[in-house]
Amino acid sequence: MRIGWPRRVFSQVLLTQLVIAAGVTALATGLFLAPLSTQLDDQAMRRALAIAQTTAARPGLADAVGTTRPTPHGPVQSEAERIRRSTGAEYVVIMDDHGVRWSHPSPDRIGRHVSTDPSRALAGHEVMQIDNGTLGRSARGKVPLRNGEGGIVGAVSVGIAYESVRDRLLAVVPGLLVYAGGALAVAALASYVVSRRLQRRTHDLAFSDISALLAEREAMLHGIREGVVALDARGRIRLLNDEAQRLLGLDARDTGRPLDEALGPGRTTDVLAGRVTGEDLLTVSANRVLVANRMPTDDGGAVATLRDRTELERLGRELDGTHGLIDALRAQDHEHANRLHTLLGLLELGLHDEAVEFVTEAVGVHRATAEQVAEQVRDPLLAALLVGKATVAAERGASLRISRRTSLPDRVVDPRGLVTVLGNLVDNALDATAGTPRPEVEVELRAEGRTAILRVGDRGPGVPPEHRELIFTEGWSTKEPPTHGGRGIGLALVRRLAERQGGSATVADREGGGAEFTVVLPEALATALDRPGPDEAGLTATGTGETR
Repeated sequence: MRIGWPRRVFSQVLLTQLVIAAGVTALATGLFLAPLSTQLDDQAMRRALAIAQTTAARPGLADAVGTTRPTPHGPVQSEAERIRRSTGAEYVVIMDDHGVRWSHPSPDRIGRHVSTDPSRALAGHEVMQIDNGTLGRSARGKVPLRNGEGGIVGAVSVGIAYESVRDRLLAVVPGLLVYAGGALAVAALASYVVSRRLQRRTHDLAFSDISALLAEREAMLHGIREGVVALDARGRIRLLNDEAQRLLGLDARDTGRPLDEALGPGRTTDVLAGRVTGEDLLTVSANRVLVANRMPTDDGGAVATLRDRTELERLGRELDGTHGLIDALRAQDHEHANRLHTLLGLLELGLHDEAVEFVTEAVGVHRATAEQVAEQVRDPLLAALLVGKATVAAERGASLRISRRTSLPDRVVDPRGLVTVLGNLVDNALDATAGTPRPEVEVELRAEGRTAILRVGDRGPGVPPEHRELIFTEGWSTKEPPTHGGRGIGLALVRRLAERQGGSATVADREGGGAEFTVVLPEALATALDRPGPDEAGLTATGTGETR
């Protein structure tokens, strides 16, 4: 049966590391053993040469070769055997200058010519070699034998049995294998520890499963319609999906940059960085209303999700406006019913002149308001917005007054943006005047060159100095949130739209009490040549604004 490759990461990594460790151990052992035999041979030859040099230096040995005959019981044989036994050499052969042995471990070979060429030693050279002689393979050292005058009278040849070299080599191998086995055991233990740690970190998944999960994660992150931003422990962006790039105005090149550097200072950065805590936090990025949630990770970083709530906020404001319109229509229904009853009574009483005067007065009030707005505000969207807000204010028992200094030409570059700014400011002012003795809102729209200046004042309680910056912060409000979502968006959008055009949005005390909001929009008015066409205009619904 064929044994297949294991699927689990733990098994694959452990097996791979064991194979690598065993291979490295075997390679290291082989590299150590390969030169060991040569080293032992060299040591044996040098030992043999040293014994030969010591023997040749023995006093009287050279004279004995010249004055005696080669016999098994002669002084040369006796001295050579003594040296052989004391050094453990295989043989110590002393020869004359003709290559005739004067000593040998086998006495019957004394007096015979040596079996190997002695010419180099007799010529005065020292020789080390591995050679085959009459006693077999041996490590050999040869030196010349000199008399007192320095003349060469023979040579000394010493041999170390090659079997002793091999025995030393074999004696070293077990110890080396013990060390190699110990190293392999340590490597196996380290491999097991690493594999177990990797198993815990990968949840014992197979490499194919990890690859599939990575592919699925990439597809999911870039396919969902919710922004995902991952941060590391140092606050750097390590992941941005496509939706997050769209919502935050970033791109893939911002990955790896610090969040504060990529987004700049602001509430959005504070929310994503965790400096503002809570669930479903509202923030504004460009002209988008976002809902952010942040979840810390085990490594000290965090993953933040972003949902685009711009359309939901717009629909919520439309719903608020619809509710207000319904309430206004109900009030108007009662008012018109009362007027019709009054008119019917006047007619039944025959007071025809009084009836005509009553109808003329009732119609004239609304007509005068519309004509005043149309005369001072030439842009149809802004004029329509103010007429509608005036009706809503009247039904709420408040007065919406257009300042005499109002004069805005029909040359607005971004009417939608102005509608959003003005609508939020008026709604905010109407909310602030509710319940006051003199509920009044004054609107002023003025042009200075190409700059549009909007002022909306009210007779409400005013804005304390310590809150004049907080009211422009996303999510800050003193009102209970409505059923469709959170508050604290209106004035934040106003300031964001103003700053996007290089302008400003501020609040101050109004003379006589209340608050006055001022929005300056540079380059908001176009010249005659770049005046927007009718198809570019559209009405942006307004509704719930900031409260104080």
